[in-house]
Amino acid sequence: MKNFSVKFYQNNDYKDWNAFIGQAKNATFLFYRDFMEYHSDRFQDYSLIVLDGEKWVAVLPANVVGNEVFSHQGLTYGGLVYNEKLKLASVIAIFKSILSFLNANKMEKLQVKLLPSIYHQKPAEELNYALFLADAQLIRRDTLAVLDLSKKNSLSKLRKRSIQKGVSNDFEIKEVTDFEEFWNKILIPNLAQKYQAKPVHSLDEIIKLKGLFTGNIRQFNVYENGIIIAGTTIFETSNVAHCQYISGKEDKNELGGLDLLFQKLISETFKNKRFFDFGISNENQGRKLNGGLSYWKESFGASTIVHDFYEVETSNYSLLDTVLL
Repeated sequence: MKNFSVKFYQNNDYKDWNAFIGQAKNATFLFYRDFMEYHSDRFQDYSLIVLDGEKWVAVLPANVVGNEVFSHQGLTYGGLVYNEKLKLASVIAIFKSILSFLNANKMEKLQVKLLPSIYHQKPAEELNYALFLADAQLIRRDTLAVLDLSKKNSLSKLRKRSIQKGVSNDFEIKEVTDFEEFWNKILIPNLAQKYQAKPVHSLDEIIKLKGLFTGNIRQFNVYENGIIIAGTTIFETSNVAHCQYISGKEDKNELGGLDLLFQKLISETFKNKRFFDFGISNENQGRKLNGGLSYWKESFGASTIVHDFYEVETSNYSLLDTVLL
């Protein structure tokens, strides 16, 4: 099995890191350093670079807590990032090198949240197999409600009626560059009331990220007589339109505004994307399902893709020694 060297990411690797992300087969804009570092005050970076001699062959966006390393907790998804030229046997060897490096640096465990397959530029589940070989344990599984926009998707009768109600109520749907209305009047109050929670991104953070990734982060709002009643924040990648936030005024949700918004996004705005990802409906580390929210997404024709989280002992690198025949 080929040996690869591993090193820590340093600030002077910024340009090379971003260039590598730009040509990977399983990366999105979330892996660029500007996105990873918007919350650097909250996470201690532990990102790794894997080298074949002087050549970059893979990177692992990561942070550290105590003696445990995480594929970055500040990102929705993560894992090992590499290009299409890398073969399965090399990915296994690279993963072994990473586990061995972490073990030598007194790190006991690595947690990996995989990149869901819909975000791959080309098939890229080599790491899934390497995790299996290293006896990694599945510790969490979320469910994404996803529409394959290359196929015909059927709306439920209930959704059709609600969309028609939205049309009749003459709601206005607009894409805006200002996040303040949605954050302060809809999202923050709703999360506080329903879940005693706050958005993952503060208003200042989402404004900063929009400035850095203008074409990838988009805000769509619904208005009734000029007053905002609902909205969604979309993170757009090459294959996927992903709903990062969805929220509406509770006393207005029965009027069809939110349903009308999503029908427009699916059938018009993002009709040329391969997938429309409504996001998860899970709580308690994937152990609970919000049935009502899941049903609402499925009533647009969405079905399930799983998002898996694994934990592996770094000492298990030795299990990868005898894999190849």
